[in-house]
Amino acid sequence: MSIDAPREMAVKILYDIDKNGAYSNISLGKHLDSRNFKDIDRAFITELVYGILKWKLTIDYIISRFSRVKLKKISPWILNILRIGVYQIIFTDKVPVSAACNESVKLAKRYGHAASSKYVNGVLRNISRDKERIKYPDKKDNLSEFLSVSYSHPLWMIDEWIKRYGEEFTEELLKNNNQTPHFTIRTNTLKTSKTHLKKILEEEGFEVDYGQYMEEALIIKNPKSLQEMDAFKKGYFQVQDESSMLVASVLNPEPNDFVLDVCSAPGGKTTHLAQLMDNKGTIVARDIHEHKIQLISQAAKRLGIDIIKTEIFDATLFDEKLEEKADKVLVDAPCTGLGIIRRKPDIKWTRKKEDKNEIVKLQKKILSTSSKYVRKGGIIVYSTCTIEPEENQYVIEEFLDNNKDFYLEDAWGNLPETIKDLPKVFNEKKEYIQLYPNKHGVDGFFIAKLKKRS
Repeated sequence: MSIDAPREMAVKILYDIDKNGAYSNISLGKHLDSRNFKDIDRAFITELVYGILKWKLTIDYIISRFSRVKLKKISPWILNILRIGVYQIIFTDKVPVSAACNESVKLAKRYGHAASSKYVNGVLRNISRDKERIKYPDKKDNLSEFLSVSYSHPLWMIDEWIKRYGEEFTEELLKNNNQTPHFTIRTNTLKTSKTHLKKILEEEGFEVDYGQYMEEALIIKNPKSLQEMDAFKKGYFQVQDESSMLVASVLNPEPNDFVLDVCSAPGGKTTHLAQLMDNKGTIVARDIHEHKIQLISQAAKRLGIDIIKTEIFDATLFDEKLEEKADKVLVDAPCTGLGIIRRKPDIKWTRKKEDKNEIVKLQKKILSTSSKYVRKGGIIVYSTCTIEPEENQYVIEEFLDNNKDFYLEDAWGNLPETIKDLPKVFNEKKEYIQLYPNKHGVDGFFIAKLKKRS
């Protein structure tokens, strides 16, 4: 019996994520690197894994309508095999139903007992026959449950967003969170120009557009094995979303500045700061984990940057050696990540409502500690990749109430005109930058710029 290798690999990755708490991107990378898959197979495995993580709640709802066994009683291997089958039947039109069922049955024979394959076959055949008649929650009777099952998001998240943003915005946000985001790269202007890089990529067979807002940005429409490309190895670009590129631009470091980046891994913003500084001056880039520090060093070396000094350091602890020494400080704070669900769909299932309280305490501690490193007249930028006001403007407002030697500056000041025209969606202060994926076409991001009085 020949097992389809890409589908089997997808099952192994999903099991790793479910049972071992692995991050989807890390597990994917580790497993894909362990085998010499063709590009088409790598793409199929990636689609299965991210597609199932994206639609997991909806897929499980469908399975529960057709299975006599409760989901929590199904073995994790068999449940993930069922999810792969359902995803192919319901959410793709590229795979024949017969192939989706047959390959799932083969996998069930390998990863289950004798009855498992019959059970998987029965459930998937019934779903394929009756998929047009699946009964979903009624929108009028229970809006939150309807949105949860229709767009595969946890109820607590939906209830909070409806309360804060209203029904129409929330449904638009949920829908957008299930779309594939642009694959955006930042041109490394220390080594090449945007037009030259675009030409190189197009000669390699990539479809490339200019970014929506940022001067350094390019959007690749058909990304594949970029890390194998000569242009990547030569350090001509860094993978980075445009909202993330904004952060360094708001901090606006100048050549020969002394810059401290207190939560710097994996180094996208840090290396962008060095690029804006023309690789002149000093950046101290810190993180609490050694393996993450190594990622920054590797990126800097590839990009031809030598002004970054990496250090393992806990951002909640005060380092008196650096008191009032930094011209610019970046606090890209730990957060719930609810602005990047499009990119990391497992956030929907790993985050809990109560996580926010602990994260906010950590953010406040890091910001308060980091502010002590700013010289008089210097700048500190606080950013997150979330859309939750408790982690964003509320943190800044409390900080300003307790630190009268800082004041809010306009974060939009140094940015391109194209992004200054973006609509302000809610009642955030005009000085803040708060981006939403469904309104601005980039990751959900918050940026605030604070200046220390001279």
